[in-house]
Amino acid sequence: MNEQQSLRFVSRITRDTLALIMAGGRGSRLKQLTKWHAKPAIPFGGKFRIIDFPLSNCINSGIRRVGVLTQYKAHSLILHVQQGWGFLRGEFGEFVELLPAQQRIEENWYVGTADAIYQNIDIIRNHTPKYVLILGGDHVYKMDYGPMLAQHVENNADLTVGALQVSLEEAKGFGVMSVTEDGRVTDFTEKPENPQPVPGRDDVALASMGIYIFNTDFLIEQLLRDADTPG
Repeated sequence: MNEQQSLRFVSRITRDTLALIMAGGRGSRLKQLTKWHAKPAIPFGGKFRIIDFPLSNCINSGIRRVGVLTQYKAHSLILHVQQGWGFLRGEFGEFVELLPAQQRIEENWYVGTADAIYQNIDIIRNHTPKYVLILGGDHVYKMDYGPMLAQHVENNADLTVGALQVSLEEAKGFGVMSVTEDGRVTDFTEKPENPQPVPGRDDVALASMGIYIFNTDFLIEQLLRDADTPG
């Protein structure tokens, strides 16, 4: 595949992708900074806020269908997104859509990432994406999601997880994946005491970046299965 064909391939995939940004977190470790704002709404570098990083990454990757899931003290976050991200062309199916917790399915508010996605399962179905990209709304980094999406499709994967190699000591503070030599995830442990090293290396482990790509049908199947499982 030459470069031009590769770009068209990635462009087609990103048009078929819905991004969901998890922006409801309190960020209690930041104490006074999140007393009146959700963590993604904290100012960063002057006029920007943390939420602008994942939003910019999506737009610059060609993903122009984005849902922002909000919950904790969301007013300033909602106002910022409404005022700063209203330039997309709705007539072309482009949007940044705010999805506040509103007890759409159950009486509970959002209880964790999986539950937040589940409570918006009808939104996902209505937008009919082939792929769903799930992101944290409080992460500061620059990334083009296009190559990761292309690899997901080329590998015929149901789920692809973004990860970074970190030292075994650092890995104790992250969600850590155990993988086979060909990169297939076999286990996931949150903040392990003894992180599993990467195959072929005894000094580093794979830490999750909180970036997940799902085939939509697979995601919905897993959400429904989880909802039907007692406890």
